[in-house]
Amino acid sequence: MATRTGLRKSAIKGSLIKLGALSILSLALFLPASLSAQQKPDEIPDAPSATRPIPPPEPLSPRQEAEQANQPDTTTPNSPPPTGSTEFPRTAPPASGTQTSAPPQMPPVKTVPAGSVPKDLETHEDLYTISKSVNLVMVPVTVKDNDGRMVNGLLPRDFTILENGQRQTLKFFTSDPFALSAAVVLDLGMPDIGVKKMQQTLSALQGAFSQFDEVAIYTYSSTVGRTTDFTTVGKQLTAVLNEIKTYSGANNGVPVTSGPLGPQGPMINGMPIDTPVTPVSTPPRVAHVLNDAILMAARDLAKRDHTRRKIIFVISDGREQGSTASYKDTLKVLQTQQITVYAIGLEGAATPGYGTLQRIHLPKTNALLGYGDILPKYVAATGGGTVYNELTPAEIERAYGAAIGDARNQYTLGYSSKGIGGYRQIEVRVRHPDAKVYARDGYYPLPAAR
Repeated sequence: MATRTGLRKSAIKGSLIKLGALSILSLALFLPASLSAQQKPDEIPDAPSATRPIPPPEPLSPRQEAEQANQPDTTTPNSPPPTGSTEFPRTAPPASGTQTSAPPQMPPVKTVPAGSVPKDLETHEDLYTISKSVNLVMVPVTVKDNDGRMVNGLLPRDFTILENGQRQTLKFFTSDPFALSAAVVLDLGMPDIGVKKMQQTLSALQGAFSQFDEVAIYTYSSTVGRTTDFTTVGKQLTAVLNEIKTYSGANNGVPVTSGPLGPQGPMINGMPIDTPVTPVSTPPRVAHVLNDAILMAARDLAKRDHTRRKIIFVISDGREQGSTASYKDTLKVLQTQQITVYAIGLEGAATPGYGTLQRIHLPKTNALLGYGDILPKYVAATGGGTVYNELTPAEIERAYGAAIGDARNQYTLGYSSKGIGGYRQIEVRVRHPDAKVYARDGYYPLPAAR
């Protein structure tokens, strides 16, 4: 009996324990739900809709109105949002009197006194600055054999180039033909017979150039004139040359200073009729400005494209007298701009022994005829080879093709020179048994670019 009573009490006690545990669990689950039910959810407006207007806000309770009245006003005065507006409220700037946090202060910047940085310290500008004094020198070279024919097929190893006696390393080599920028200088101060020969061959002169060349025409006698600027071979050049064919040259013979045809008038028994004093007549000084003509052409060529080969092609009797420019100054411009002079000598220049006569410097002869040895000196100093001295129109036409062909089909050597200022002498040597080398004697470096 006692045992049954104890078992019954134990069962009742276990039931109570289970009931208490379930009550605690139910209370834990029910309590947050009841609290969330009692708490009023925040009023978050829905997104604006284009078809459904925003409903008016619900009226506040007296308690909420009192709490809202105690809060500071953060809206902009006199700008309440309109009722039913679809814009979201914007945050207004803080009203006067409200405290705002100041931005953090920048750390102090430390500088060094002026002049305290070592001069040998590299700066960022120095890292991107490349300073190099190098002048690329291009040297056109003509190589001919003993018979005057061009020697073809030479390679870079066959050439040796020296500048002021120092061997240079070739940086550029080609045997390809170049387009020409040619300044043609025509002497109209020659005797008329020489001018007529030149005029008969002008069509052949135009035919010696190609469609890729550009040609300018200059004429000179006592003055220099630029007949046409640089232009391609075509109708404009043909029209200019046709006009030159109408010009006349100088009168032949020695100037008449006395006799029946002299300028003193009629005479009886050797005495002039009008005055008892015999007038003294002197021949006029005739200018023949070859230096000025070459200088003008050289200055114009200096402005042409550097990728073209620049030449001056002179057709003259070689006389020079009365130029403002000297031979030395004109040659310096030619050598600075790397311009080559080619020439065809007519009349006196083509006469055997004429050059020797001019070098004797006979006073009376030079006063009348000028100096005829200037043209070969230009050709030799600039690498143009020799002057083509011709007498007949057929020989002149062949000389056009030969001279312009030499100018176009040359070997071109290039090397980098560090020399600055002063004249630089050039010597070109070729490894060939019968080679005759024609190249300019030297050059003047251009000033360094700033």
